[in-house]
Amino acid sequence: MMPLKTFNNLSPAKRERITRIAVEEFSEKGYSRASINTMVRRLGIAKGSIYQYFGDKKGLFFFAFNAAMEMVKAWLRTVRDQTAEEDLFTRLEATLLAGVLFLQKHPVVYRFYIRIMFEDEIPFRNEILLSLRGYSLKYFRSLLEHAQERGELRADLDLDKAGFVMDAVMDRFLQARTVQHLDAGLGIYNCTTAEARQWVRQLTDIMCAGIGG
Repeated sequence: MMPLKTFNNLSPAKRERITRIAVEEFSEKGYSRASINTMVRRLGIAKGSIYQYFGDKKGLFFFAFNAAMEMVKAWLRTVRDQTAEEDLFTRLEATLLAGVLFLQKHPVVYRFYIRIMFEDEIPFRNEILLSLRGYSLKYFRSLLEHAQERGELRADLDLDKAGFVMDAVMDRFLQARTVQHLDAGLGIYNCTTAEARQWVRQLTDIMCAGIGG
């Protein structure tokens, strides 16, 4: 769902500010409790402007979500491209570590994702989550296909199932570092960066031991 032409006519600085405040509001309060009044008060604009830019609250939510997810995708693309000549072990470790660093640098964006994961009232929630998981699986499969071409994988490996495991491990690890009850007493929640690096290295070891040729 794209913003209306009136939004695209704004200056880049104003578009960025509207995007940032919308992401912050939805991340903090979720969809149902997020307030257009609060956002326009922070922005110093008329309430009607939001409807001129996005049509309704749902349109604003989808715009904010897409903007947040483009940040994540750009972050992952950078990791993928910068490690293109490395082996799968190095690329996988770099990807998991990039997730940790993104969470630290952009906690509001990750909190937005957590809201979607656990709030039932978000419109088209299933479709949103399906899209996210689909992108993540596609990303991991691209790493696996490259490794397969280089002879780094077991000959009998099912790439879809291997990608599923990688996606599940990364998603669960980042959630446990952010949501206390998902930690299960393992010490991942709010762990230090050094501790997170140790976890990433050991998780990568385990995954690569299972798929390596």
